[in-house]
Amino acid sequence: MDRPGTAGLRRSRGVVRRLFWVGFSAYTAVAAWAEFVHWRSSHRMLGTAPGPDGTEAVVVLGYGNPGERANFINRYRVRAGIRSRDRGADSVLIMSGGTVEGDTPEAVIMQRYARDELGYTGRILLEPDSRSTWENVENVIPLIESADRIKIVSNSPHAEVAREYLWQQRRDLAERLVRADEHRFGEVVPMKIGAALRLLLFRLQHR
Repeated sequence: MDRPGTAGLRRSRGVVRRLFWVGFSAYTAVAAWAEFVHWRSSHRMLGTAPGPDGTEAVVVLGYGNPGERANFINRYRVRAGIRSRDRGADSVLIMSGGTVEGDTPEAVIMQRYARDELGYTGRILLEPDSRSTWENVENVIPLIESADRIKIVSNSPHAEVAREYLWQQRRDLAERLVRADEHRFGEVVPMKIGAALRLLLFRLQHR
């Protein structure tokens, strides 16, 4: 015979195990969906720019940053921007973002992170006035007009929206859009889930 309470303890453990596997399965399904959304977004709203010859502009979109040090999301975006550059190309990194949540423009904070913490020595231009994605795109146009290829870096769904805005604002420049290297399978999965949900909400609001 079981000791008093043993059967109840086994049942409790069984419930915990079932809840764990239900939660794990749900998270895995949502994560797989988010990976698909990001992969799909990374391939959409692109132009017909030629191969890696010529010049390129890599635009990194900032995220609300209340402090003076780059937050997790802006650090990720800067790293993705740097790795998106074609090696040996005549490339410029453009940091775009104003004072949305703090006193220092996101563009300046991202530049500091690239220079001081990553040791990046390449050319950087700043666009420190934008307070929305539409303004990000609008305000970088003078900085990207001479580039043969244009890459927009953020999380993939946000970058897709920004590319869509460039198609609306300057179709001639949008034809030069090529893929960046912001999407890698299995990277920053919780952030991908949040971004995929925001894109879904954005699409529902603009139907």
